Amino acid sequence: MDKRPLWAPWRIEYVTGAKDEECVFCTAAHQVDDAEWFIVERGVTCFTMLNRFPYSSGHLMVSPYRHVGELQALDTAELTELMPMAQRAVDALRAVMSPDGFNLGLNIGTAAGAGFKDHLHLHVVPRWNGDTNFMPVLAGTNVVPEALGATWRSLVAAVAAREEQAGPGVTRP
Repeated sequence: MDKRPLWAPWRIEYVTGAKDEECVFCTAAHQVDDAEWFIVERGVTCFTMLNRFPYSSGHLMVSPYRHVGELQALDTAELTELMPMAQRAVDALRAVMSPDGFNLGLNIGTAAGAGFKDHLHLHVVPRWNGDTNFMPVLAGTNVVPEALGATWRSLVAAVAAREEQAGPGVTRP
């Protein structure tokens, strides 16, 4: 069997780059260029964005705008909006990428793997049968076969199409 390299050049920026003291979620939440920050959807209290350093293609994160690190610190409005946004993220990923399954999870605290322990975010990770999830475990490598910009454009269109289907009079937070 030929050995072929796996190229993931965008990961080196995260691995070797300086770690910003600023919270990526707070920074993203206050930007106006959703395309530049890969923000897929904005709600009243929460927003959904692509992970710049994903576990797999389409890896989304749903986060409150407010800088809060504990699940118990979320208020009722944030809790009420977080899960419907996660549902829409799953729907958009199904429409765009046809995954075979999903991992959804909150990493609370450094010991649980939270890269940004002080700003809670729900990971929505699409999965496929036979995907390359073994790579992070065995080789410390994530394989992402599509550019983030292309994934972002497809997901934004899927969210918009779903809202059009819902029709007038349907409100959401």
